[in-house]
Amino acid sequence: MKVLDKIGLVLFSTIILLVSLALILAITGWLELNLIIDAIELIVTGEIAAKITFVVSVIFVLLAVKCIFLNSNEKSTSSGKDGILLENENGKLLVSKDTIESLANSVVKNYETAQNVMTKVDLDNENNVNIYITLFVYSDAVIKDLTVSLQKDIKETVKKSLDLDVKNVNVRVKNIAQKKENKEN
Repeated sequence: MKVLDKIGLVLFSTIILLVSLALILAITGWLELNLIIDAIELIVTGEIAAKITFVVSVIFVLLAVKCIFLNSNEKSTSSGKDGILLENENGKLLVSKDTIESLANSVVKNYETAQNVMTKVDLDNENNVNIYITLFVYSDAVIKDLTVSLQKDIKETVKKSLDLDVKNVNVRVKNIAQKKENKEN
């Protein structure tokens, strides 16, 4: 919900609450009806009060029209939740974060010195793609060369497959794994 919608909702809720309370108090006899009528008369007939009431009323009418008729539901384009919506002259394609994660995982699996990859994709409000890779590497890996190659290959693969620019590929080496040696009898 946008800020203007929240403000409109709070204002209308407050006004309805006050009017309802005044009516309940008038009906039950705890508030004299003449007192309410005198307050309304003062607001409408007073020179300064009438101008202020007029401006506030116009603002309330505009807020009511906006809240009722100009619904501000979130667009069908995802902004960081489900994925990125790509559009062209033929239609739309929603690229999910899972798709980007799978694509990045497939790139990492091509490296023999990498193992146990975990990938997380983050999309910000401007649909910038940030990929976070956590993996184990074998002891014979040259970690700096491996991570630079991974970052470059993941960016290129995502660009080629999905036509998306990856802002960052952040690699975290969680641990060094020992290669299992095949023992022959």
